[in-house]
Amino acid sequence: MNIVWIVADSLRRDGLGCYGNPKMHTPDLDRFARTAMRFDKHYIGSFPTMPTRADHFTGRPTFTYMQWEPLFPGEVTLAQLLSQQGYHTAAMVDTPFYQRTDMNYDQGFQTFVNILGQHAKGPGYPHHEAFDVRAAWRCEADRCAPQTITAAERWLEEHHKEDFFLYVDTWDPHEPWDAPAYYTELYYPGYDGEIINPPYAYWQEIPWLTEEKVRKAYATYCGEISMVDRWVGHLLSKLEVMDLMDNTCVIFTSDHGFCFGEHGGLFGKGLGTRREDGSAIPVSELGDKREGWRRSPLWEEITHIPLLLYAPGVKPGTVSSLTSAVDLMPTVLDLAGLPVPDAVRGRSLAPLLRAESAVGPEFLVSSAPLSNVGDIVRQIDGFARPVLEPVVSTITTSEWSLMYSIAGARAELYNLVKDPAQQDDVIAAHGDVAAKLHQMFVLVLQESGVRKDLLEARLSL
Repeated sequence: MNIVWIVADSLRRDGLGCYGNPKMHTPDLDRFARTAMRFDKHYIGSFPTMPTRADHFTGRPTFTYMQWEPLFPGEVTLAQLLSQQGYHTAAMVDTPFYQRTDMNYDQGFQTFVNILGQHAKGPGYPHHEAFDVRAAWRCEADRCAPQTITAAERWLEEHHKEDFFLYVDTWDPHEPWDAPAYYTELYYPGYDGEIINPPYAYWQEIPWLTEEKVRKAYATYCGEISMVDRWVGHLLSKLEVMDLMDNTCVIFTSDHGFCFGEHGGLFGKGLGTRREDGSAIPVSELGDKREGWRRSPLWEEITHIPLLLYAPGVKPGTVSSLTSAVDLMPTVLDLAGLPVPDAVRGRSLAPLLRAESAVGPEFLVSSAPLSNVGDIVRQIDGFARPVLEPVVSTITTSEWSLMYSIAGARAELYNLVKDPAQQDDVIAAHGDVAAKLHQMFVLVLQESGVRKDLLEARLSL
């Protein structure tokens, strides 16, 4: 069984039409969804960019023992295991963190192609090659996602007769949202070309932002999704032309979502520091300075992501069980007929695909790497900054969502059935539910052997 695994960064679940958003122009992925299994309750594990990739590659909830940092020596990755079994393992990526500062997330890949050009978004990013690459863009095909997909297709032309694992990772629709204007015009007629970078703050705190600018930014984000859809569709067509669909599993997913003004105006996926006057400093202005991170709840818009999985011989349908990012690594091994290492904590989704089981886990945990106030962490963009307020972890069941940080700090509880938009915090009325979810979380930490000071800070609600 060959494997093609596609990751589109920052793609919200409602960014695809197949998840019920009729305003989205995603015809290719919607078509693919009709041939695949659509997972309706798929959630992130570790947050954000590189912690999620660590979960993907190891099948472990790495937020319990890693920060945003290189994979530890001795960590066993999916690519390594497949390579040892004779697979040609290849990755085509434009997400800019895989190899930077010796992150070594390329381990196990026999072929690794890094497309330059991403992360050219402001002060503090010393990667000038990205600015040079982007300045040379002349047409849509010059952009990063198209180049990444094109590299994957060229690789397939040479190696499609081998047993292969092809990992394709495009940072789009991550900001900066600068797809060709005709994509944004699908969502914002008369678009003037303005690029708006998210401040990672409540937009009302940023003097130059207005509600209309946030709406425009969302349209540019949607435009990037449509561009990604068009090029992923091109890759899927290539697989069909090469007659590979009868022996190839195809996975499409994301690493997390994004907020565009929900929950009081949050524009970003976390909250950065404030100036002395109380106003927010946009992350694009922080660079490598030592400002820190504020309390950043992981809302449904961030944790609840798409997962489409096609496997030959599997009847298309939907899965309503809870599933997590850590489940994908053991799923690939299972579909390839290979054993899953004992250290893996994720659960293979193959039984759900084969209708052998309709039951998933009772709960899931989504979290940034655990830290305490004052710790220096790389939380969102790879730069080390202090934690100013406790990191929030989200414990999710089919009915409830608990946002918890440390003992004595603010916790929030939402009923996802009655209140899917998470507008009404009901922890005061359902303290017993919150207590149960908290104990589930503590059990995960204890079983994972988290650092003593991190565990002790989280033992009570």
